[in-house]
This record gives sequence, C-alpha cells and structure tokens, in this order.
Amino acid sequence: MTHTLHRIGSYNDLTEDYVFLMMPSKGINVEGSGEKLRTFLEMALRHNPVIIGDARKGNAYHQGGIDNLLANIEDQAVVQAVFDNKETVVTLLKELKEADLGMSVVVSGIATEVHEACRQAGLERHTVEHSLGRWGRTDKLPPRQILEITNMCGHSMVPAQLVYNMLADIRTGRRTAENAAGELAKPCMCGIFNTKRAARLLAALAEAF
Repeated sequence: MTHTLHRIGSYNDLTEDYVFLMMPSKGINVEGSGEKLRTFLEMALRHNPVIIGDARKGNAYHQGGIDNLLANIEDQAVVQAVFDNKETVVTLLKELKEADLGMSVVVSGIATEVHEACRQAGLERHTVEHSLGRWGRTDKLPPRQILEITNMCGHSMVPAQLVYNMLADIRTGRRTAENAAGELAKPCMCGIFNTKRAARLLAALAEAF
C-alpha cells in the first residue's frame, strides 16, 4: 500500500507520525478476516491512537463514531491506526506478534525509526517501500508547508484551499488549531490524517502566513 508513503516534513516532526495498516490478502485469507481486523483496531484503541479508519467504509466521522466503525468492519476491509510516538508503535507490534492474527501489517514512518521499532519488537521487516517524491510540474503544487498537511491524506481528499480556509479561521479566532485539524480530517476517508500533527503545523502556519 502506497497511500501512506508521501508524508513530508522535518525529521523531528515525522518522528511523531506513524501509520499502521492491516489488510487480508486477496484470494488467500479474506474469508473471516473482518473479525481479525476488528481485533486489531480494538488492540490499537487501547493505546490511544490519534485516529483510526476503515478504507472500505470510511472514517469514524462518516460512520457516526468509533463504535459504528468497529461494528461495520467487513471481510476485505483495509483498516488503519495512526500513532504519535515510537514507544507505542513498539508496544503494539509486540502485541500483534503475540496475537498472530495472520494479516498483513504495514507500518509507515521514517524508515530508520520503523526499522528500530521492529527490531525492539523482535520482528524482521518483510518488505520496504520508499516514496520517490513528486514528479512532473511540481511548480503547480501548493507550497511545501501546505503539502505537509495535505499529504497526510494519501488519496488527496484534503484540498489545499481548505487548509487556507482553516488558517484564515485560526487567525481570526473562529477556530482553534485543534478544531481546524479535526475539520481537515473529515474528508480523509481512510482515517490516516494525523490531527495532532496537523494542529501543530496549522498553529505555526497561522502565525507565519
């Protein structure tokens, strides 16, 4: 899965942004996978994720809450959970190793940090994917500071103009940075938009722009 690969930012900033993704393999272990995927999200919820989501049915906002999201998970779902620290990543990896759910797990983040988390959890990575960056008419893209926010939705469902609108609301006092981050997370159907990181970036941008 590549939609979590294109997050950009400073090294220190990205050390507070990790995405877990779990999914079955088509034609191999899809049948009965829904319950295992639900178990994974229940395990993740015990560790206070920033946000969770189901790429098949949508994020918690669109499903009317976390309870509905969990209840609606089906076989063939692709579920995600975002965390803001490596310690929790290590802990959850250890628990997933023990649970042995038999599902593919992808952890996105700074490669060296994810590698170290796997090492501490007693796991060896199977595959590594890297983003090759942005190609073509990159001059048409928004400024990097805006991309650091919009790229947290890997399907480009968070438009740059909405970020600008949220920045204007923060500057005029209509919204807090946290409220604006929550609004930006709504269109990200997969539920991988890191609202804590977004709030931090929005607060800094509101002062600079």
